[in-house]
Amino acid sequence: MERIDDLAINNLKIIQNTDWFCYGTDAVLLSNFAHIIPGETAVDFCSGNGIIPILLSAKSKAKKIIGVEIQPECVSLAKRSIELNNLSDKVEFVCADIKNITEVFSAESVASVTCNPPYMNGEWGFISPTDIKAVARHEILMNLDDLMKASSYILKFGGYFNMVHRAERLCDIFCAMRKYNIEPKRVLFVHSKVDKAPKLVLIEGMKGAKPSMKIMDPLCIYDDEGNFSEQYNDFVKGKEK
Repeated sequence: MERIDDLAINNLKIIQNTDWFCYGTDAVLLSNFAHIIPGETAVDFCSGNGIIPILLSAKSKAKKIIGVEIQPECVSLAKRSIELNNLSDKVEFVCADIKNITEVFSAESVASVTCNPPYMNGEWGFISPTDIKAVARHEILMNLDDLMKASSYILKFGGYFNMVHRAERLCDIFCAMRKYNIEPKRVLFVHSKVDKAPKLVLIEGMKGAKPSMKIMDPLCIYDDEGNFSEQYNDFVKGKEK
């Protein structure tokens, strides 16, 4: 079933299909964490229904934001949201496989990359590659190595890579980043509550940078009463990037 949700910023809305995969807190966090270079093109890999490019249209000064998504059903939905918000001059979507990214983008043509990729690795038995939810959650059609290879290819030297992922995959992430010359520069662990281990991690990398990484103060999403914490609310108020 389709619904239209208000994004509570610049009167933006998004069309979502509840039978597929609706956006969550992780996408909102990434859109506020990401380092987007003003006046340059940004690319969002694994774009899904387009939530991150739509949010970045309000939160950044990027010249153009291009969402890349392999599932045509999701691309069609995202394009309808762009029309709904009159964002066609700033945001576009491409249906493409990041493993074939050289057919879509020129090398070193992009200043910033964002990604909210599938979190689960391939050790889950058989999962249908045509299941929209499964493709969004599991590394069926791509994996971390594919993502870093594609990101390194399109990023300019000194360009920024920004991602949200499961904290438990951090070692895999760092190894893949360094393999493709993307140096981890900034890390933010995200906890559901102050007494819980982090479930998510936000990571910023820079192509071609020297080693030196900042571990930011942890972010807690909920307070003791189960409401969004003051810290979270301050974080997602957002500022232009």
